[in-house]
Amino acid sequence: QVQLVESGGGLVQAGGSLRLSCAASGRAFSSYAMGWFRQAPGKEREFVARLRRSGGDPYYADSMKGRFTISRDNAKNTVYLQMNALKPEDTAVYYCAAGPYSTTLVALWSYWGQGTQVTVSS
Repeated sequence: QVQLVESGGGLVQAGGSLRLSCAASGRAFSSYAMGWFRQAPGKEREFVARLRRSGGDPYYADSMKGRFTISRDNAKNTVYLQMNALKPEDTAVYYCAAGPYSTTLVALWSYWGQGTQVTVSS
């Protein structure tokens, strides 16, 4: 079992930056791939970024490439999402996820946090 707690969300103006953190408790954090997803009101949860267990091979959704950076610190059991050049369309609840597979598919992730709200004003 892995428990995930996100933090770092908030209100920011367009063009600004935020850094989300996801702290994991439980066993063997380093054995899980980690990912970030988001869900805007009335929309399905969508893939943002994912990272392999080793921390290598980061992969991003097209609209996040060049703006978002995912990283992990296995010593601190934490995964991060640095978000730069934020746009109003980035407004959503952001969730971190852990699982055995580093994938873009929501259904294949085993554990989810409660989410943190990110609001980008124009």
